[in-house]
Amino acid sequence: MGLVNMRTLLKKAEEGSWAVGSFSVANMECIEGVIAAAEACRAPIIMQIAEARLPYSPLHLIGPMMIAAAEHAAVPVAVHLDHGKTLECIQEALDLGFTSVMCDGSDRPIDENVALTSKVVAMAAKTGAAVEAEVGRVGKNEDGSAAEEQIATLDDCLRMDATGIDALAVGIGNAHGLYAQTPHLRYEVVEEAHAKLHAALVLHGGSGLTDEQFRKLVQLGMRKLNIATDIFRAQAGACEGKDIFRNIGASSKAVSEVVSRYIRLFGSEGRADL
Repeated sequence: MGLVNMRTLLKKAEEGSWAVGSFSVANMECIEGVIAAAEACRAPIIMQIAEARLPYSPLHLIGPMMIAAAEHAAVPVAVHLDHGKTLECIQEALDLGFTSVMCDGSDRPIDENVALTSKVVAMAAKTGAAVEAEVGRVGKNEDGSAAEEQIATLDDCLRMDATGIDALAVGIGNAHGLYAQTPHLRYEVVEEAHAKLHAALVLHGGSGLTDEQFRKLVQLGMRKLNIATDIFRAQAGACEGKDIFRNIGASSKAVSEVVSRYIRLFGSEGRADL
């Protein structure tokens, strides 16, 4: 149990046809809530933070906290850098002991995206960490700023897969943040890519999808499902008044409730014994 490589979790999820939840954290209370849910559900999880969030939660502070929480957890926990945009940040995460890093070059032409990802694969090989990349564009950036949605093509997916990555986020009509309406997801992209790729498929922008959509994505081969917005909204909504210690407990509990629901929905409950 404790800190594990994301690669291990993705392999088990593929073998069992379920998905592992990748839950974003922002502070100690959030970390505690995510771990509490995983332990209560006896579920393996991925705990992540995106580079865009680091101005609020510096990596040199929150990174060691995430690692320590994973090491002391009673269930398998991978620690992941989400949406790494710079090699400097990715290297810092690897140096801290993150067991997975994402190289997000999705805003670049595919040739540049592949070249950048290849560099990160070589960097991660030195520590054994898993690598995630992205093809196509997920609508809206992690920080909520605008981004043009692009549906992933199989040719681009295959090119990225050949770099030796472990996981691939694909644009299928999904978006970060809140959806104005239920999105129209391109399920055929998931089905085709799952049949052809070695890398596990990843969905970003999970908050706001319906339970039915999640179940279908898992059925078609999505193995890593990211949740951030629902966690942050629950945590903020639980805080009230001026009692900081009450708010610490309330916000952790709110996070735990959200994460527990997603764990059960993704089919990873009771799968802690890898």
